[in-house]
Amino acid sequence: MAWTECREPRPFATRRLVCFPHAGGSSYFFREWRKGLPEFEVHAVCYPGRADRFGEAPATDLVAMAGEIADAVRPLMDRPTTLFGHSMGAVVAYETARILEAEGARPAHLFVSGTRPAHSVRSEARAAALDDESAIATLVDLGGTDAELLDNPMFRELILPYVKGDFQMLGAYTHRAGPLLRCPVTAVLGDSDSRVTPDQAARWAEHTTGTFRQRVVPGDHFYLTASPPYDVVREALGAEHDETRRG
Repeated sequence: MAWTECREPRPFATRRLVCFPHAGGSSYFFREWRKGLPEFEVHAVCYPGRADRFGEAPATDLVAMAGEIADAVRPLMDRPTTLFGHSMGAVVAYETARILEAEGARPAHLFVSGTRPAHSVRSEARAAALDDESAIATLVDLGGTDAELLDNPMFRELILPYVKGDFQMLGAYTHRAGPLLRCPVTAVLGDSDSRVTPDQAARWAEHTTGTFRQRVVPGDHFYLTASPPYDVVREALGAEHDETRRG
């Protein structure tokens, strides 16, 4: 099964955007972004174990998965390609960017949303993977899933295997020393996100030699559900373009 999906190919778009979902998320989370960012050809990463890949076993190694995603993204980079990851997806996007850059394929920009930097991924992921109730409690705390749905036994039976798999994979992740990214990085977070503070998100700057920016927007951990950060993406890429022209 393909690692990315593009619901609306745009052969004349000058740029591509590849979106990486959160833990427990799927490519469906970004299905409306093609409407909000018509100047991009939008692709969304498809993690195994859910949605169209429901019959597959969830991934267990985040870096190995990033390597497979990098293989899928590389052919897309005939146009400037930006990576946008939310929560766990930010760490996956970061590792994907590292692999691409190590092979000489530089992303145009990396957006890391709603998470601490890769070298300080929190231990809650390990706890959330321990049992069903821990995973459910984490989902409720994050706020990305309707609490009424989580009370439905059939829904829980459907989602818990891959949700716990994601938490287990993230909990097992250890940041590896290596060259810093060269691409620009923008960290985005909600002003009422209980999982990450502006000071913590600012430490993503330690992972790149490129330009670093930070944007704090209204909302909680899932600020982008109600207000996708389309303008943040445009502003960051526009500012980067202006700096390149001046340089």
